[in-house]
Amino acid sequence: MFRPFAAFSLSLLAALPAFAQEVQKPKQLVIVSFDGAGDNTLWERSRATAKEVGAHFTYFLACTLVMDRKTSAKTYQGPGQKAGRSNVGFGQSPDEVEARLRNIWAAYREGHEIANHTCGHFDGGQWTAEQWDGEFTTFTSTLENAWQMIGKKGEEPEGWRDMVKKINGFRAPYLSQGPALTAAQKKHGFVYDATSITKGPEWPVEREGIQHFGLPLIPEGPGNRPIIAMDYNLFIRHSVGVETPDRSSEFEERAYTAFRNAFDRQYNGERIPLQMGFHFVKMNGGAYWNAYERLLREVCHKTDVACVSYAEAMPMIEARKKAKT
Repeated sequence: MFRPFAAFSLSLLAALPAFAQEVQKPKQLVIVSFDGAGDNTLWERSRATAKEVGAHFTYFLACTLVMDRKTSAKTYQGPGQKAGRSNVGFGQSPDEVEARLRNIWAAYREGHEIANHTCGHFDGGQWTAEQWDGEFTTFTSTLENAWQMIGKKGEEPEGWRDMVKKINGFRAPYLSQGPALTAAQKKHGFVYDATSITKGPEWPVEREGIQHFGLPLIPEGPGNRPIIAMDYNLFIRHSVGVETPDRSSEFEERAYTAFRNAFDRQYNGERIPLQMGFHFVKMNGGAYWNAYERLLREVCHKTDVACVSYAEAMPMIEARKKAKT
């Protein structure tokens, strides 16, 4: 008379290891970052999206965007460049720069990470260590004194300079880096570099004390050809870099499908962090911003998913490594 209960108990015990293993599966990390971080409307949009979905982002800031083009821009000279040049431009007015500074501060207070994308967005692949050092020094001094440079020293928030001192993450413009970069990074206290490209989602690799993250190649489009998980690369593939807003919905769907499939592959597999990169430009009618926002609205609220900045991801990855040993 006890056999049915005994059989049920045995089947329950047999299921427990699989259940425990599923419960212990680590969180899927999703790391979204932005290069340049200029347009104030996109600062506001990204911050609003983050609040909606419970995410934190990394903003790789180009420091010429907090220089007023009519005043402080003239004092900036990138390595090997003429004074007053920047590939991403400068702040258009003191008021526009002030709005950007307020967005930076608000984002930082909301838990987002501010990181370094140099100043003038030049290709540093052939730079010397001294040239990298100079660009990093200019970045720090510019950001520290940004309020004063627009005549608003009295508006500088308490803690602003502490925020600047904490910046220790980097991505090189054009994803271009040379052998001299590491020495300058170590001198300036960087702990990670997010410039690399990997064949697919991969764990960061430590080299000379710096953690190297890589934007992954993910399958995309009808032929599932690999592409860097970044909006600019999709823009080039979809429309050869020419704005084609009448096909925005088509491009959004392709990008979303690629992002979603890349997420599902990791979520249902090894759960390697998924990294995606974007710019403060609405390419092809905003197709790629729309696509990443769709993905985040679907996944970030899951209890076993964390949409985090690089700064937040690093200790989580380290804890997972320790748990395995």
